[in-house]
Amino acid sequence: MFSRIGIIGAGAMGRGIAQLFASAGQQVWLYDSRPETIEQALQFNRELLERSVAKGRLTPDALTAILERMQPAHQLAELSGCDLLIEAIVENLEAKQSLFVELESLIAPEAVLATNTSSLSVTRIASACKRPERVAGYHFFNPVTLMKLVEVVRGERTDASVIERLVALAEHAGHFPAITPDTPGFLVNHAGRAYGTEAQRILSEGIATPEQIDRILRDGPGFRMGPFELFDLTGLDISHAVMESVHDQFYYDPRYTPSYLAAQRVAAGLLGRKTGQGFYRYEDGQQIRTPEPRFEPVNLDRPFWLDSIEPELRSQIGSVLQQAGAVLEDGAEPSDQAICLITPLGEDASSYIERLALPAVRTVALDLFSDLDKRRVLMRQPALDPALEAQARQALAADGVPVEVINDSPGFVSQRIVASIVNLGCEIAQKGIASPETLDRAVTVALGYPKGPLGFAAHYNPARILSILEGMQRCYGHEPRYRPSPWLRRRVQLGLPLTAPDQAR
Repeated sequence: MFSRIGIIGAGAMGRGIAQLFASAGQQVWLYDSRPETIEQALQFNRELLERSVAKGRLTPDALTAILERMQPAHQLAELSGCDLLIEAIVENLEAKQSLFVELESLIAPEAVLATNTSSLSVTRIASACKRPERVAGYHFFNPVTLMKLVEVVRGERTDASVIERLVALAEHAGHFPAITPDTPGFLVNHAGRAYGTEAQRILSEGIATPEQIDRILRDGPGFRMGPFELFDLTGLDISHAVMESVHDQFYYDPRYTPSYLAAQRVAAGLLGRKTGQGFYRYEDGQQIRTPEPRFEPVNLDRPFWLDSIEPELRSQIGSVLQQAGAVLEDGAEPSDQAICLITPLGEDASSYIERLALPAVRTVALDLFSDLDKRRVLMRQPALDPALEAQARQALAADGVPVEVINDSPGFVSQRIVASIVNLGCEIAQKGIASPETLDRAVTVALGYPKGPLGFAAHYNPARILSILEGMQRCYGHEPRYRPSPWLRRRVQLGLPLTAPDQAR
């Protein structure tokens, strides 16, 4: 176990790492090129820990012991006796390489060098060192003490014993160590590319507004925050830079293509909360939400027909229509007056209508990936009569559940987002970046998703996810962005869960 830890960089990440390991019993020295930053960091940690004492979470004696184990280092040379050094400085390759070269001249041969980089190659950082085998990534998430995950990154020349020791230290401090190779975005930033990137694609195609997308994803799959709320919270300049970095490092794989909309908004300074305006406006740091639209009541003079034969769904929709005073037809074909409700998976309404030869003027799509008890999502298509759209919207809201209406799209909103998350997760498993269990646990802890990528697949059915991806790929002219992962396809074909490993691994 490492016992003497030096931390270089006393910003939010460095001070958090210092508090984590001092609280776990390690002796920690905190260094920064600006002495005042060290003092500010130690004072910040002291105040944070004192609040824990006030709340009864920490004893006064424990506080004293932690503070004694967390000391300032005013010169790099003071870190020479450390057996682990963790850098948390600016995200600049040359700066990190220069620091590690300097540290190598100070420390013992068996000491380990770890970088907290979130986006740079650990292998490239280590390449400047005489002993790259003792260099690894140790990527924490902010706030460090609350986000109980650290990515332990193997550079191409990192010794296995270094990874083992860093894993043991993380577990000792109460963090889950997600071991990952040195690939673009490591694990979490890689797995997180689908959520916001696909949401921006949906927005750029005029399918739905940011507010609609956020509402649908909160009330359907159950995300804590919609993607555009999240962009505003983290800062679009930061999120877009990560998107561009991962896209570039994967040699422009279409899966990771960012949206031009984000680049334009960054150029305009519409970065989110910190600038007072992003996808939402902010006053005194509080989001100004636009109320959901209200619609004038209309006369319901048409019956409804539903293409789904699932008894539970038919019963639920029939009950809602009954409350609205409307009738759900039982026939295999719609009558000449019926408003047709269709339920495509990965297919846009226009293609579905053409395939089944339904009357386009009175056909509207209903999303089965929505939680129908929280929010229902309808999808119009260009030939739909607006008056019939209004009837469908009103009838399906008869029990008080809000109804969202979006424009035609392969896969609605939830289907597209969930399928993209699952597909990217399957690619991560396919490439051996993480085991299925590590992938899902890391994503739920670090990104706050209600389920991991493979957990989403199990919930919605992997075969349905594959159908959605295949439908999206057909609609977009076999665009490589939506190509299904071999990991997903093979397990669906063989009837295996997506957590089934490749036997050779």
